[in-house]
Amino acid sequence: MTESKTALVAGATGAVGQQLLPLLLASPDYDRVKVIGRRPPPLSHPKLQTVISDFSDLPALGDQLKADDVYCGLGTTQGKAGRAGLEQVDHDFVVALAQAALAQGARQFLVVSAIGASAHSPSFYSRVKGRMEQDVAALGYPSLRIVQPSLLMGERSESRPGEALAQKLSPLFSPLLAGPLAKYRPITTLAVAEALLTLSRRPYEGMRVHTLPLRG
Repeated sequence: MTESKTALVAGATGAVGQQLLPLLLASPDYDRVKVIGRRPPPLSHPKLQTVISDFSDLPALGDQLKADDVYCGLGTTQGKAGRAGLEQVDHDFVVALAQAALAQGARQFLVVSAIGASAHSPSFYSRVKGRMEQDVAALGYPSLRIVQPSLLMGERSESRPGEALAQKLSPLFSPLLAGPLAKYRPITTLAVAEALLTLSRRPYEGMRVHTLPLRG
């Protein structure tokens, strides 16, 4: 029988996190699921433990961050937070969480990035995601799973007009994205959450980057 573990989730109130949290709570893999954020998630469960933090001083939380697997879905937009805010949330907070959790014994870090992430991209957003990937990889987790979804389909707690328009148009262009182009198809937030849980069960392989949908 597999020993139950503890999961730590950041971004649980976000688009992917809202789908991921119920999956983790229902999973026999975990006997405890910790959620870190500025406010508690809008649900209760015997496994659920909330860690309130604004991510400004994560090391001070000590063993509240102790977990086996860390799931990170932190993210914002330049339109909402500005360039500095995007950098802080999508890079600084993610790297700080990975570092603090590793210091508390975490063995696996699973993070939502974005298709096309590259530290050398002409896109500011993609550069931030790319540098986040590099800096988390440099920490040396036994298992680092980076998922790079394309356009996310699903409800959001904030308005993103550009994404809303793209979602409406996606039935027209998605059939054209076949074979190697399938990774550019819009994907539901639930599918991303399910991919994260699937990847958490694979043997440790160091750093791996996964486009979606998963293959093999």
